[in-house]
Amino acid sequence: MGLPMSDLTAWATAMNNLGMAPMGMSGQPLLPDFDPALGMMTGIPPINPMMPGLGIVPPPIPPDMPAVKEIIHCKSCTLFPPNPNLPPPATRERPPGCKTVFVGGLPENGTEQIIVEVFEQCGEIIAIRKSKKNFCHIRFAEEFMVDKALYLSGYRIRLGSSTDKKDTGRLHVDFAQARDDLYEWECKQRMLAREERHRRRMEEERFCPPSPPPVVHYSDHECSIVAEKLKDDSKFLEAVQTLVTWIERGEVNRRSANNFYSMIQSANSHIRRLMNEKAAHEKEMEEAKEKFKLALSGILVQFEQIVAVYHSASKQKAWDHFTKAQRKNISVWCKQAEEIRNIHNDELMGIRREEEMEMSDDELEDPSETKETEESALISQAEALKEENDSLRWQLDAYRNEVELLKQEQGKANRDEDTTREQQLKLLQQALQGMQQHLLKLQEEYKKREAELEKVKEDKVQMEMLLETLKEQQEMADEEDKERDMADNQGNESSTYRICASSQEKECPLERTLSCSPVKSEREALLVGIISTFLHVHPFGASIEYICSYLQRLDTKICPTEVEVLMSRLQHTFKQELSGVGASLEKRWKFCGFDGLKMT
Repeated sequence: MGLPMSDLTAWATAMNNLGMAPMGMSGQPLLPDFDPALGMMTGIPPINPMMPGLGIVPPPIPPDMPAVKEIIHCKSCTLFPPNPNLPPPATRERPPGCKTVFVGGLPENGTEQIIVEVFEQCGEIIAIRKSKKNFCHIRFAEEFMVDKALYLSGYRIRLGSSTDKKDTGRLHVDFAQARDDLYEWECKQRMLAREERHRRRMEEERFCPPSPPPVVHYSDHECSIVAEKLKDDSKFLEAVQTLVTWIERGEVNRRSANNFYSMIQSANSHIRRLMNEKAAHEKEMEEAKEKFKLALSGILVQFEQIVAVYHSASKQKAWDHFTKAQRKNISVWCKQAEEIRNIHNDELMGIRREEEMEMSDDELEDPSETKETEESALISQAEALKEENDSLRWQLDAYRNEVELLKQEQGKANRDEDTTREQQLKLLQQALQGMQQHLLKLQEEYKKREAELEKVKEDKVQMEMLLETLKEQQEMADEEDKERDMADNQGNESSTYRICASSQEKECPLERTLSCSPVKSEREALLVGIISTFLHVHPFGASIEYICSYLQRLDTKICPTEVEVLMSRLQHTFKQELSGVGASLEKRWKFCGFDGLKMT
């Protein structure tokens, strides 16, 4: 190093400029509150004391220790630290993405070269805007360099060795708001937002279910394939989805109407199969309910046996032979088993109650409800006839369309095919005649069902009128019964009043005899005996608290007020005396039964 070891301050300054903790030859730190991140010598990066070859291992420095600012020597100026006792310089709020600092208090003779020499230690400088009024703005390459520049706030700068005012100044470094910094920060935030949106979209796409396969377009070949699939139970669901898509797309026209009708008819044939499957599942559910009920009843029987074991063990014959811990465990187990048994019993009773309610609902149906069901059945039949009528009309339209197509193709075809087409026309005409006859029959049935509906409605109105008259008659009968009950109750009250008066006269002498005696119960008589024996042993008397403490050993429910009221009632047996003077004044009760016997 070329420095004498006796000059400790010079040695510490040199090691500080190298970014090392100042240490002596014995390994002791010269500056206990040194911060190794504050080395400010230009062109020399901070040296790590753990680097090989140095052999210096400083002791750990606590993070909350205050940093000591040292003198910083540059080529053409010197920076002197501020007074450590002064408060830190104030700064404004940091703008977002700040890379520019304001530097004030520069010397009047300071040049841009000197500013670069001082602040290039903090990091790469992009631009300097110097003003004529002893301040400038410095823009760094990164945001963390601004924090290093703020460290120099408060330093006194001196150019060379001059002491002129124009060559000295006190630096004030603060955050500055620049458009370039704000624009770069906003661009960075937008980039981060885009990345976040992209990441979320990728996550959503990863968790989204796969899209269903596309439905093929309608053609005669595809129609025949779907028709075959509709007949197969395993492929019915896929074929139905295709059929629905074709119908919604508008693939139905005059030429393809018959094909679609046949596919709809085959889809309708699956309703019976689905109803049978539902009935089978309901049967399985009923069987499972029966199995559950039988298993639950078996479990309840076993619980009853376990509870019976606990009750028999808690009887006197067996209970005395168990230890205290065993008795406690048996009682706890018995309570738990009874609670579980009651829960299962309630569950079983609830199931049986539900079954009884279902049975009663099935059995106790009102005649009005039966008529309503008949009406609903007739309405449903009429609706079914309407649907059949509509379907037959559609079939007629389809046949007419076929006839028209056949007529159009008849002129174009050869003479050999005319005979076959005439036969087809005859068959179609016969089918049309049969359908028309069937339609007429259905219309007649429809008119008959409407007449039956009207009759049922008239019967319903008559039944409602009868019900109202019956209700009025029942109300009149109830009012007459109430009047009779009121008359009977008045006669009964007069007889009971006489009986009560005679009974009260008989009970009065007994109550008088009981109210005359000061001891009202057997418990009070026992208390009088115990208190008299206790006070007979204490001839000088005892306080009420002392007497109650003795009695509470026998019965914890005894209270001092009860004892005092009882003793005050028996004046010939107990008497109260005051003993002591002033603050030591105390009430004592004494036994005076022998004197009271002579007086009475």
